[in-house]
Amino acid sequence: MRFLAVALPALLAAGLLSAGPFFAGSAVRAVEAGTVPAASPIYGVTVPDGYRDWQLVGVAQETGALDELRAVVGNARALDAYRSGTLPFPDGTVLVKRAWTRVPSAEFAPAFVPGGATTIQVMVKDSRRYAATGGWGFGRFVDGKPADAAQHETCFACHSANVRDHDYVFTRLAP
Repeated sequence: MRFLAVALPALLAAGLLSAGPFFAGSAVRAVEAGTVPAASPIYGVTVPDGYRDWQLVGVAQETGALDELRAVVGNARALDAYRSGTLPFPDGTVLVKRAWTRVPSAEFAPAFVPGGATTIQVMVKDSRRYAATGGWGFGRFVDGKPADAAQHETCFACHSANVRDHDYVFTRLAP
């Protein structure tokens, strides 16, 4: 507990506990375990615990330079907003995009399947903390580590230029 008394103020100062209740539990568990989750530069976003168990929002295939398969999952607040058509998304919404290289299926020639993981990207809605970026904080992680600040600087510009009218979110709920 003494460790918590010292580490919690440091996490608050670093912004790791102010992203809302969805990250507070993760940060406290990390402090108790003696590790602090890697946070994205600029936004302080972390990869949320348990995101692999979240529900699917939608999928995409990028056939340009990245040639990736992508799946976006969302927390319960995100799915509730999608299902009810709520825009803007409410604070506490968290979306996680998982991306993999696209490789031909060994079992079925016309199909493509996920190859190696490329990135995990996270969007966190907190309209007060991220007021300057439409209420969204961004995190891009490669091999479990945050990408550099230059890559994070492009997040909001791209979302703002392309999906401003959909609360800066590209992914639509799959039917």
